[in-house]
Amino acid sequence: QVQLVESGGGLVQPGGSLRLSCEASGFTLDFHAIGWFRQAPGKEREGVSCSSSSDGSSYYSNSVKGRFTISRDNAKNTVYLQMNSLKPEGTAVYFCAADLGRTNSTCRPYLNDFDSWGQGTQVTVSS
Repeated sequence: QVQLVESGGGLVQPGGSLRLSCEASGFTLDFHAIGWFRQAPGKEREGVSCSSSSDGSSYYSNSVKGRFTISRDNAKNTVYLQMNSLKPEGTAVYFCAADLGRTNSTCRPYLNDFDSWGQGTQVTVSS
């Protein structure tokens, strides 16, 4: 059974850091592109970052570039999102997702590319 479980969310002050984790089960993470998305209240879900399984490349949205880092621990079948210098506009539910339809692929930050989703973890950036 394919499952993605996010953890690590919480309340953090502006300028602070959090590390989100996404533990995968039921498939081998190494073979698939993985993405992190977020959805703020009243807004559409947007792509934040993704990690390719083909060449190790990563994507970051302009709003998080230079502050967020995506990484994989294939031995633990887990993907991380290190978030530094957090801003109040980063308040959202963060989701990880896997592109199980393709292997050894280059990731793109599009919702329709990803077919397996976690339940999300809340991140609140507030003083």
